[in-house]
Amino acid sequence: MKRATLTLSLLSALSLTTLTACGGGDGDDSRTTASEKPKPSTSEAKPSADPAAELAKLLVTKAEAGGDYRIDEPAKEDALATSQDQLKVEKPVCAPLAYASNYLPVGDPEASLVRYAGTGSYLYTYITLATYAEGKAEEAMKGLADAASSCTTGYTAKSKKASTTYTSVKKETAPSDPSADESLATVSTVSYKGTQTMRTQTFRFGDTIVNYFSIDSGGFIKGQSAQAIVPADLVKAQNTKLG
Repeated sequence: MKRATLTLSLLSALSLTTLTACGGGDGDDSRTTASEKPKPSTSEAKPSADPAAELAKLLVTKAEAGGDYRIDEPAKEDALATSQDQLKVEKPVCAPLAYASNYLPVGDPEASLVRYAGTGSYLYTYITLATYAEGKAEEAMKGLADAASSCTTGYTAKSKKASTTYTSVKKETAPSDPSADESLATVSTVSYKGTQTMRTQTFRFGDTIVNYFSIDSGGFIKGQSAQAIVPADLVKAQNTKLG
């Protein structure tokens, strides 16, 4: 089955569900981020001239990712939303989390791009790279951290295509990466024929942010619980180009 078919099936499944927020803990129960003290952005990390072109150079390639990964641009029709203004969130504080969980950039970037990375299984990981004006990357990370702490009991995000209710959100410990200035990891759940668990890992390198969003669409399509794990080898390969 082709990737596009799987993703569209996932979107259709989510659009048919009407879910209520439940579960989760409070912000004090969440584990801390890997970087406790954010470092300020440096002007050296800021792309010059054409931000989009500079970002493209930083994207991990198939050869660099290794294994059986294919790196591809996701079809626009597969996404719940293709821009922040297309995604409405019932709790405004949760918006950055909704963006990260729908492979949209957080905050107010100067440029961004997204790629799909997969190996032919039901597990999809979306890499979103974004570059920011000085100081804006830290603001974006703060907004995401606030969302992860404030939205533990869930939230609903909707577009013209579908509506998704996340029933819980928790912070996780992001992988250690000494070259990153900040990092944050989350695990979110959706109730649909069991519990569908998806994850994000977000890292800031100066004025550049990379967000990884992983989902196991097999759980939705097969009607059974599923857990998605962000592939450590993929994160290492991409972060190496940014650090």
